[in-house]
Amino acid sequence: MYSFIRSIFFSLDAETAHGLGMRAIRDAHRVGLLCLLAPRIKSTPRTVMGLTFPNPVGLAAGLDKDGDYIDALGALGFGFIEIGTVTPRPQPGNPKPRLFRLPKAEAIINRMGFNNKGVDYLVSSVKRSRYKGILGINIGKNFDTPIEKAVDDYLICLRKVYPYASYVTVNISSPNTKNLRQLQQSDELENLLAALKAEQKTLAEQHGKYVPLALKIAPDLDTEQIIMIADLLLKYQIDGVIATNTTIGREGVENLPHAEETGGLSGAPVRQKSNAVIKQLSIALQGKIPIIGVGGIMNGLDAAEKIQVGASLVQFYSGFIYRGPELIAEAVREIDSAERMAFKQK
Repeated sequence: MYSFIRSIFFSLDAETAHGLGMRAIRDAHRVGLLCLLAPRIKSTPRTVMGLTFPNPVGLAAGLDKDGDYIDALGALGFGFIEIGTVTPRPQPGNPKPRLFRLPKAEAIINRMGFNNKGVDYLVSSVKRSRYKGILGINIGKNFDTPIEKAVDDYLICLRKVYPYASYVTVNISSPNTKNLRQLQQSDELENLLAALKAEQKTLAEQHGKYVPLALKIAPDLDTEQIIMIADLLLKYQIDGVIATNTTIGREGVENLPHAEETGGLSGAPVRQKSNAVIKQLSIALQGKIPIIGVGGIMNGLDAAEKIQVGASLVQFYSGFIYRGPELIAEAVREIDSAERMAFKQK
């Protein structure tokens, strides 16, 4: 059924199709028809970042930037969902067109630019939702906030979403906000993590609950940068790391229509880059901080591979666009099978 639905949506402009598709999922949920698309998901719980996930397969940030579709997405069987990226003030993002499909490569290029309705709107959406599962909220900075004041934007968002999030993701790796990736450099990152960790402690005392912090990083990092980031994650006892965001590289899509569009590339071509970062992070972190693996998961074996190279949980976005809800059950099944096989071999 999903392949037929996809053929219709793929005939439309990518961003138009996204909006129509998300509203269709929400409407199907409201009238009780989402069960026709939602697969049966096996329960395979595990505890990561102090949270118990019903299964290890999550939805990555970006699909639901403002929290408008939380209940419907939660009903599809994901073990957790992540909304955002959200910024302190509403912003329109980059000029359209800014979202492009590359079907021959099972890829997407986007230069959305953190388009969102602002953190206050997102919080109101979360308050209205009935979703009781694990909800990550992804935070960023406004495009016109100087990079030297970026910490202020992250702190504003952290304070506002803290009471409503299961965990908070700090996005410093989108290639579509000017200078944002500069925050992955040593001094800038240390200042940001120190401020966020101090604020997390204050908020935990204020609200009587501890909300984990995860850092989302890029796939376009060399070994020295990965080790530096790992050292700072350990130093400031950050609760998790999400690897990885989209890539600015174009390996695997050369000469395809839209391949030269500016923006971040996601989907199948980023799988190997993402896995390489996860593997290096896993070695550097020595199991002390969990990794959420993202990037290029287009089938269940891709998801299991992320676990095998060092991730504790996985997320996807582009795979959901290309494969639909069936990918959730397939990923859960293949991860469970791989983990059982590994256990038997011990």
